[in-house]
Amino acid sequence: MSQGKIVQKTDVPTTIDSLQSDFNALGIRSGMVLLVHSSLSTMGWVCGGPVAVIIALQQTLGTTGTLVMPTHSTDLTEPSQWENPPVPESWWPVIRATTPAYHPDLTPTRSMGVIAETFRKQKGALRSAHPHHSFCAYGDQVSHIADNHSLAYGLGEGSPLARIYDLDGFVLLLGVGHDSNTSMHLAEYRATFPTKRTVQEGAPISAAGTRRWTTFEDIDLDSSDFEQIGKDFWRVIQEVGYVVAGLGLRIAN
Repeated sequence: MSQGKIVQKTDVPTTIDSLQSDFNALGIRSGMVLLVHSSLSTMGWVCGGPVAVIIALQQTLGTTGTLVMPTHSTDLTEPSQWENPPVPESWWPVIRATTPAYHPDLTPTRSMGVIAETFRKQKGALRSAHPHHSFCAYGDQVSHIADNHSLAYGLGEGSPLARIYDLDGFVLLLGVGHDSNTSMHLAEYRATFPTKRTVQEGAPISAAGTRRWTTFEDIDLDSSDFEQIGKDFWRVIQEVGYVVAGLGLRIAN
């Protein structure tokens, strides 16, 4: 969405103070571990843009809280599986042979939004080592969440998602729907269902200072039903009468 359209759709600019007030109303509290998926363009005009959003989140969580965002780099995936857009088969060997290795400080995010892309560059933030499904964390539990990210099955038991679950973490969907709720993939890894299958993935990595293309196993991820799962979740919440503060959601098992 263009800046002009965002201005036209905004009655009152959003500020750090108004964001903190909104986050408190949603139930975000000091000391929480919070995984945030976001879209700045859907939030209206924000004074200070992504920096203001990050500051407001960190101030709300306080010094004992931990902020986490997905910083995925899916343009480093196996090119034979690319669909958006696909590339000619004759390109595949070139891509595998020459794409620079994943580097936490240098490799940009892809389709994660400007808030996550800004967040990963912050001094003191730690980005995990997975070439496809990295997460970036800042705060009290940063090392516990971002260290030792398993290469195989990158959103499963050896991932930051599992560590966030262990810490009773929450998820904030900030201007996005459940189709962006990466935490649901942890349930996908843990569940048993007939269509679940293992696939071979590939990525350029750096090992002992040398760039190489490596392959590893993962499951064939599918988020096509995440929106429906989200709708069903809210329906059940309403039916049983639970009170949920805004979009603060416990990661599903």
